[in-house]
Amino acid sequence: MPELTSESPREQLLSMLHDEFSRINNQLKELDALIQQTHNEVERLQQKNAMVTNRLHQIEANFDSVPRPDIRVAYNEAIDTRSRLLTMRGNLEKLQSDQNQYRQMAEIVSRVLAEVEGLAPSVFQSNTAATEMSPAAVNIIRIIEAQENERKRLARQMHDGPAQSLTNFILQAEICQRLFDRDPDRAAEELNNLKAVASGTFQKIREFIFDLRPMMLDDLGLIPTLRRYVDHYNEKSGIRTTLHILGDERRLEPHREVILFRSIQELLSNAREHSHATQVTITLDMGVDFISAIVEDNGQGFNPDTVLSGEDTTVPESKAASLKTLRERVELIGGAMRLESEEGRGSKITVRIPAGNPVLPA
Repeated sequence: MPELTSESPREQLLSMLHDEFSRINNQLKELDALIQQTHNEVERLQQKNAMVTNRLHQIEANFDSVPRPDIRVAYNEAIDTRSRLLTMRGNLEKLQSDQNQYRQMAEIVSRVLAEVEGLAPSVFQSNTAATEMSPAAVNIIRIIEAQENERKRLARQMHDGPAQSLTNFILQAEICQRLFDRDPDRAAEELNNLKAVASGTFQKIREFIFDLRPMMLDDLGLIPTLRRYVDHYNEKSGIRTTLHILGDERRLEPHREVILFRSIQELLSNAREHSHATQVTITLDMGVDFISAIVEDNGQGFNPDTVLSGEDTTVPESKAASLKTLRERVELIGGAMRLESEEGRGSKITVRIPAGNPVLPA
């Protein structure tokens, strides 16, 4: 999105909105093509799945006379076909969800564009930056983009994790069902395998739910949730992580606790996935007027200016996008984010937001 300046703010804002509207429409065209391709692939896999299922029924009717290698091949083909079918169905649902989101975005941007075009030029005749002159218009777009990026990340995590495991559950359960009468020992073995996989998947789903929205954040607040999250991060990542709390430990308004928790969570994720850090220190300063979260790591570091501008191609695009999205979220509630880092010397990132109104205990 082009950066607005104080020169001709109305024209700058209109240009930004037109560019955004054009980008959304182009994305919708691409999604239409992808949805059609994916729909065709789903239909093809449904036909293949019907053939494979029919073959399994034939094997079941003649189980004792079919060679075991043929049974194994048939079941493997069934697992592969159904797994691919469920995957493509999941992709189709995700694409259709993205399509709906982009249509909503197009409608909102279109309305904002119409409002801005209808405003008198005198409203914009000022030396104040366009972002200050029309905060609602700019913030709507920034919020939508931030929400869309978060939805994509969560959909990708759900698809690659629990959805794939549940696919295997269904297939293994069907195998066990067919083996009960003919090969009880094999059925017991498959059930044990299914139990082990279910236990592991259940733990992953619990972790996913905690990452998505830890219930204790609502019940107990930011600091107890952070302590638990850091302990879990320590164990899961192998990175030595310490948490320091300064100031008066207290509850904050819910949206401020969410912003701080998500900020620290995002920065810890970057330290694990991109910075290759072995040590992380988190300092949460519960000041009277401002709350600051400082995350320092001893990783490989980066150049903040080139990363945020997109000039540094050596840094993964996902890291640059997450930092820019995080900064926008913090700025939306009147906060600020400061990045201090050098290549080879780790990084120190500070998120500072207004403390807001005090929250009395229930």
